[in-house]
Amino acid sequence: MIESIIFSNDFFLYVVVPFLIFISRIIDVSIGTIRIIFVSKGYKIYAPILGFFEVLIWLIVISQIMNNLSNFYCYFAYAAGFAAGNFVGMVIEEKLSIGKSIVRIITGRDSSSLLKNLKDARFTVTSMGAESPDGNVRSIFTVVKKQDIPRVIQIIKDFNPKAFYTLEDVRYAYEGPTINPERKRFGMMQFFRKGK
Repeated sequence: MIESIIFSNDFFLYVVVPFLIFISRIIDVSIGTIRIIFVSKGYKIYAPILGFFEVLIWLIVISQIMNNLSNFYCYFAYAAGFAAGNFVGMVIEEKLSIGKSIVRIITGRDSSSLLKNLKDARFTVTSMGAESPDGNVRSIFTVVKKQDIPRVIQIIKDFNPKAFYTLEDVRYAYEGPTINPERKRFGMMQFFRKGK
């Protein structure tokens, strides 16, 4: 009885095919999400390879949709797979922690302890005076690898749980150990090379 249900044409058409479309769409969209991230980061080799598999899977899925135009479950599986694939792709990107980010901190407190803790954790930090509607503040920023962001945020929260900070993705960053004193007037990042 069970075998006859599993191998029946209706079971294959209304369960197996939509399920395969759903799974394939998750893989396809997840790959697409990672590919876009690689393109934005300048990974010229990985992005085209992922693009090849993304389109290949998409073509297979579309061919199944076209062969089953009267099957509503295939449409639903396609849409659900697209939605789930976006979520899975973002989760994968978070786990990979590709690239670098700028962490900017604005504080009205004495920031000497914060600066010390960031430097002790081997982060390169720049601090400068700034003004806000409430008075003078310190603007502190550092460029860190994405996997180091939780550690930086923890240091900030230990300094001030209500501190204001922002995160911004970086494509290029100068990775030299110091700034040439003769060129300080031009700012922190004199020369840029592609971040790894």
